[in-house]
Amino acid sequence: MTTDTAGTPTAKTRPQPPAGPPDTAPPGTGGSDFAQLSRRITAEGLLDRRPVYYTVRAGLVLAAFLGGWWAMFALGDTWLQLGLAAAMSIVFAQLGLMAHDLAHRQVFTGRRAGEIGGRIVANLLMGMSYGWWMNKHTRHHANPNHEERDPDVSPDLVVWSQDQARRASGIARFIGRRQAFLFFPLLLLEGLNLSYNSFRALRSPIMKRPYLEGFLLVAHFAAYLGLVFAALPVGKAFAFLAVHQALLGVYLGCVFAPNHKGMLMVTPGMRLDFLRRQVLTSRNVRGGYFIDALMGGLNYQVEHHLFPSMPTPALRRAAILTRDFCAEKEITYYETGLFRSYREILTHLHQTGAPIRAAA
Repeated sequence: MTTDTAGTPTAKTRPQPPAGPPDTAPPGTGGSDFAQLSRRITAEGLLDRRPVYYTVRAGLVLAAFLGGWWAMFALGDTWLQLGLAAAMSIVFAQLGLMAHDLAHRQVFTGRRAGEIGGRIVANLLMGMSYGWWMNKHTRHHANPNHEERDPDVSPDLVVWSQDQARRASGIARFIGRRQAFLFFPLLLLEGLNLSYNSFRALRSPIMKRPYLEGFLLVAHFAAYLGLVFAALPVGKAFAFLAVHQALLGVYLGCVFAPNHKGMLMVTPGMRLDFLRRQVLTSRNVRGGYFIDALMGGLNYQVEHHLFPSMPTPALRRAAILTRDFCAEKEITYYETGLFRSYREILTHLHQTGAPIRAAA
């Protein structure tokens, strides 16, 4: 298997669809492969809860959250508030990453404790529906990068494969022509999109606690908007909100986009076992402890998809075991740097939009 200078697969060896008939599984895809890896992971205690880690992490994020609101009133009527808005976008994104870990039961073993914590962090503190996001994310984990089953690659605004591009119409077709150039600008709207979908989902049958979630969302935005307009003149308040929501969307997009975008797209005819389905569609991002903190551990996307309940601090060690195991089984395991991952995403988006440009 070809690797780059850091010992990881190069872009040329990124996962491709299995050879042979599309409805035939590639050799060696027996379910025992994942079972073997799972035994190695379990033997090292990597699935054990890490209460000290999550207590410290939650304490730091909560302190930053409360400190940010205190700083808003301490700063007063000044354009320096826009710098605080940028800082608070990071804090809100970290709340989202905490809600993610709670949803996957990485923090608590019990489902109920995770749901309570998730709704407090996501709905009340961050302003995003836990139930809506959980439903969407669960479907993504079951079928990552599947053109028909993964909601994260549905062609609503952006097309993720050339087949989607050929079928695109309306706004998706318009954006698809130049989506590589529009991708990061579109992320500026992602914060608002999360809020819009959170409220819209309250009327959906997928919601288990719509009234509770609605109450928590209303409480969040009442406090959020109330504090901003109480601390700042109207003009600066709107500027604060615009910067905060725009950068929140960019941050979240930059954390989640490298995970799968530009990797193997799964079509209905492909037959992949659980191990290969998760590994071949996922990309890890190198970068050390700073990247670990910045991305909340989601830079170990392969391991997170294989073991969703694994606590964040265990992912680094799990990545070593998984990479070695994939080498034994001759399964392409891909990781790269953060900025290179963005370049690969933009290249992929430009290529997938080719059929639209050709038909113009």
